[in-house]
Parts: sequence; structure tokens; C-alpha cells
Amino acid sequence: MASNEEGTGTMKTAAVFGPKQGGVVDAPNPTAGENWVVVKIHTAPMCTEFKVYVSGREAPYLGHEAAGEVVEVAQPCRVNVGDRVVVMPQTPCGQCELCLDGEYIHCLDSEEPPPQPDGAEGRATMSQFMLKQDWMLVPIPDGISYDHASMACCGLGPTFGAVQRANIGPDDSLMITGLGPVGLGGVINGTHRGATVIGVDVNNYRAAKAIELGASTVIDPTDPDALDQVLALTRDGRGVDHSIDCSGVVAAHRFCIDATRSKGTVSFVGESGTDATPIHVSTDMLRKGLSLHGSWHYNMADTPQILRVIAANPAKLDKLITHTFPLDRVADAWDLQATGQCAKVLLKPWQ
Repeated sequence: MASNEEGTGTMKTAAVFGPKQGGVVDAPNPTAGENWVVVKIHTAPMCTEFKVYVSGREAPYLGHEAAGEVVEVAQPCRVNVGDRVVVMPQTPCGQCELCLDGEYIHCLDSEEPPPQPDGAEGRATMSQFMLKQDWMLVPIPDGISYDHASMACCGLGPTFGAVQRANIGPDDSLMITGLGPVGLGGVINGTHRGATVIGVDVNNYRAAKAIELGASTVIDPTDPDALDQVLALTRDGRGVDHSIDCSGVVAAHRFCIDATRSKGTVSFVGESGTDATPIHVSTDMLRKGLSLHGSWHYNMADTPQILRVIAANPAKLDKLITHTFPLDRVADAWDLQATGQCAKVLLKPWQ
């Protein structure tokens, strides 16, 4: 296996040292063992790790999205050295009913990688190399770049799971609250299916980006008549067919419920720091007949479908990916993310 410095067996990996203090440190290269293989990371999309950087809190490792190349295996397995792969998030057990049904994201029994020499961690994607179970690696079809393939993780993944479960199709109306990178990925997923997408966000940069990606309009949720504005855009003012919240904000949860028509679907995608969302069983569930569900990711069996979405939307993915940084500038990338003036940001560990 190649190493960061010839003969040293070390690699670069991102680290947080304190509040708004971050950078790159040297770490031992991971070693393949059992069905865990070593992947050379070519693209590491950035998610919410910037919150760890801003707060300075400790994290066992950084990053959970990646696309790269298999460079070491310990035994014959599902991948070969040289394969281009997407690294799926989490380290599920692969044995429980959820994993066997393809719902590995909900596995309650994470698998630990084999013991590593020199205390190597191996699970961070914001590194030059990482360890992953062979079955959690998705082959990248020819013609799809590492950057675009990496959007099969959090760029498109959570909202792809939501539109799949809601069975969103042509002529449907879809409202997305929270137009951060995940919500903007939802605009791509919704428009790919032919839906009319209404965005809701207070951030002007991201509102403009949503329009660029195909949203028909974006509503400012702080407007006193924001709900009326949404309803006015729907058939007979009855509400949108589907809504997806990507913000995790309690007010947005309620906004989705109120803006969605009877027998419509509401998907919760954004992580929430509170359980205070008011849901009324009688008016929301019984009389209105809403279907409420959460979407963290998508079923493994749907992977070919999300890869088709990626292959069909290269221009939109180029617009979704607004900034790229070498790994050495990870702190600059986190500072940018904290401003909200970006969409999806990528790290390049080998630049």
C-alpha cells in the first residue's frame, strides 16, 4: 500500500485541537484485516463536522463520507485492489435483521475494525486512507467522477431515501425546509423525479442556489404570511403533496405539517437537538391523515437508483459542489461552512 511519505507508514488526517482550532496531524496508516479493506480517499465531502470544530469538543474521528480507491485487502472479498468505490456511512454489523434487509443505517450493533498496529484509528474519511468493511463499499460506474459519486452519501442520500419512501413523482409538489447542502440535494432529487419544488429558507445565498438547481420559488420563513404564500402555490390552496424538513428546527417541523395537504407525506431528515416538536394525533394524524416518517439514509437495494440520479445530473452536481479544499486547509473549509455561504464542500486529501 502506498503511504503519505515513502517508507514512513504514516498519513495525514484532520484533527480538532480546541474551539475553532483545527488542522492536520500525522497518523499511522491503517492495515487491512478480515473483511476490512483499506481505501485511499480521493474525495471527502464535508458534513456537520464543522460544528465539532466550532465547539472544540472531542471526536473519536472526523468524517463519514468518501469516495476512493481500494488499495489493500487481507483476503478474497467483494472488492479488489484498484476498484473505485463510494464509502457508505457508519460501521454496521452486517448480521442483524436490519442489515440483512438493507437498512444498515439503523443497525444498533456497530462492528469494530480489527486491532490496528501503532494505534491506528482507520475510520475517519477526512484522511488519506481509511478502513471499511467490503460490503459497505459501492462500486463507482464508469463515467462518474469521484466527486460526483461521493454525493451518494449525505449530498443526495438522506433526501433520496425520503423521496423514495414518499413515492414522489411527476406533477407532485414538494416543499423542502432548510436549504443547506442536504436540502439542496433534495432539490436535485425532487426535480429529477419531475416534482415542483418549493424551498423554504432565510439564507439568501442558499435560496439563490436552490433556484439555480431547479426550485420554482423559495419562501422566507420569517415572513408573517409564509404559510399562506406556500398554500397559494398549491392546488386549490390545499397544501403541498409532500414536504421534507432538512433543518431540524422545531418551527420548520410544524411548518411542514401545516403546509402539507390531507393524506400527504412529511419527511424529517434534519437532525434536531430537541424533542419539543408539537404533533397533534387527532388533527395531524387522524383527521388530516398525514404520513410522518424519518429518513436518515436509503436502503442498500436502492443504490443503483441513486447512482442513476447522479449519472443523469452532472451539471446540477457541479453547482451543488461549491468549494474544494486540500486537506491541509481543513480549518479554512470549516470556517467557510460556519458562515453558511456555501453548499457542498469537498476535501482533497492528496492535494
